[in-house]
Amino acid sequence: MKYKTFDHMNCSLAQTLNIIGERWTLLILRDAFFGARRFNQFERNLGISKNILSARLAMLVDEGILERREPAAGGHTEYALTEQGLDLQPVLLSMTHWGDKYRANPKGERITFVDRDQQRPIQRMSVRSEDGRVLTPKEIKATVGSGLDGPGLDGPGLSKSG
Repeated sequence: MKYKTFDHMNCSLAQTLNIIGERWTLLILRDAFFGARRFNQFERNLGISKNILSARLAMLVDEGILERREPAAGGHTEYALTEQGLDLQPVLLSMTHWGDKYRANPKGERITFVDRDQQRPIQRMSVRSEDGRVLTPKEIKATVGSGLDGPGLDGPGLSKSG
């Protein structure tokens, strides 16, 4: 199924969804964070068809989220997360934490994310104020920025002044 693009929308979320909004793409990124580097690793882990995997990897490379690394001497091409790709980690962690809370396995957590140095679980993802306070959704509002020109979003959660 071909999905509609959001190119016409002047919205950061819509522009992000254009790139990572497809479910296979998110699972490819998950596997890249877990250490998958080669085409056959992604294919084996996901059970995805070669044509879909090829298209998704090519798109992630074109968008600068993955970097294609050619082998030095007859090895296999590898894919590595770029800075843009690494910056998606909080998105994937937030989605995983949401799934742990609302789509939990009755046997317990599927994966625990830990600090590499301390080997202790990380805190759940949350939104924090500039001074570090955890904010609830009701404590956050959106304000119009200089990049939102023309008709924009409208609703009680978006205001034109701070």
